[in-house]
Amino acid sequence: MEPGQGTVSFGSWIRRPENVNLAVLGRSSKKKGPAAPSVLEIFSFDPETTSLSTSPQVTYVFEETDGELVTIAVHPSGDDFVCSSTKGGCKLFELHGQETNLKLLAKELPPLQDVGPQTCMAFSVDGSRFATGGVDGRLRILEWPSLRIILDEPKAHKSVRDMDFSLDSEFLASTSTDGSARIWKAEDGSPVVSLTRNTNEKIELCRFSKDGTKPFLFCAVQKGDKAVTAVYDISTWNKIGFKRLLRKPASIMSISLDGKYLALGSKDGDVCVAEVNKMEVSHLSKRLHLGTPITSLEFCPSQRVVLTTSDEWGAVVTKLNVPADWKEWQIYLLLVGLFLASAVAFYLFFQKSDSFWNVPSRRDQPGRQFEILDPQYSEDAFGPVDM
Repeated sequence: MEPGQGTVSFGSWIRRPENVNLAVLGRSSKKKGPAAPSVLEIFSFDPETTSLSTSPQVTYVFEETDGELVTIAVHPSGDDFVCSSTKGGCKLFELHGQETNLKLLAKELPPLQDVGPQTCMAFSVDGSRFATGGVDGRLRILEWPSLRIILDEPKAHKSVRDMDFSLDSEFLASTSTDGSARIWKAEDGSPVVSLTRNTNEKIELCRFSKDGTKPFLFCAVQKGDKAVTAVYDISTWNKIGFKRLLRKPASIMSISLDGKYLALGSKDGDVCVAEVNKMEVSHLSKRLHLGTPITSLEFCPSQRVVLTTSDEWGAVVTKLNVPADWKEWQIYLLLVGLFLASAVAFYLFFQKSDSFWNVPSRRDQPGRQFEILDPQYSEDAFGPVDM
């Protein structure tokens, strides 16, 4: 299979030094004729044009025995990532070099070499933990990079649907295809709680808040024929409310690195982005992947841009219609501008004012003639003194 051909199975951002962002795409041969190897491609990202490069910077071709690509998890450092396939288990990739001279080094992961297809994988925010959830419902938490097994629970779920680590890397949330959701301690893998839900509710997707101020867990929930986003307080794990954001069943959920925005992708190709503080939709892209479930949705690490993929329409980069964030240099420039404006205003006030402080000095005043209008106010008010 030539690079650029085949169905896009997933997409993810890779953050490199100096805020350089790359995008990794996994392509499989399904629906594209004769069987062919799956391909991993890494593209550069141009923030000025909000687009990926026309050709990949580096390509890795899998063995045909590895099967189709399923999902990917990128380490927070951007130096390595793990890819899952239907037959080859999980494979580790180390990324070396600069943007124009990238090299991929593939390595086996012994604990995850023959574990079968993993529907979802995630690194903790601090990069010290790695979790995988399989089609068979088995949940694993490993220490990274030692690969020491912290948790290996064969019957965690009927089949793992989604997962996410909390901001402090203390908890792991996982959801199941049967609508249940569980919370685990990332340090030792001990179960914490199963989230409460009504009989007509199915918890499908989950993402922890990432702004550092609101300890919440957001879940995409199907309540009968209504799709809502529920909010759980992680100090009590109680549901504190819900909001209809996407208003249709969601296939994928994501949250920005700074925690300001929450995104949902629908099963028919729509994307909505909500501002977390207000829980109101700030951006809506209808028919972005027309009629096709969105398979991956991820915020760019340093831009208000999202990368989405689907089997039918491939990878799409979308610039969000949300208020621009203040840059650090812009804040300093504003402060300097305010200082200069204050100085100019004070100078103009000083020059135009008739106040006490604008009285000219004595040597600048013209000479004056004083005349005594009333003798009683003469210097000799008492008159001549008779000695």
